[in-house]
Amino acid sequence: MVNTHEAKSRLSELIREAEAGSDVIVARNGRPVAKIIAWPPARSSRALGTWIGRVQVLDDIVGSDDEVTALFEQSARHAAP
Repeated sequence: MVNTHEAKSRLSELIREAEAGSDVIVARNGRPVAKIIAWPPARSSRALGTWIGRVQVLDDIVGSDDEVTALFEQSARHAAP
């Protein structure tokens, strides 16, 4: 923990500490008021088509199931006023 006056004079050093993985707490009058942390690394961008040829859909996976449809219709009838 460093006070604000010390943080102003040592900012470059404190930033290097944060880059190395340390969290630096800045205090005013002994009370923590800010934290200097490393900026997170950029996420890699997603490449379209990376799953082409890796996944095979064997049947209609979004079609309705007769039993589920019947249960839904039954619950809808009971919920109607």
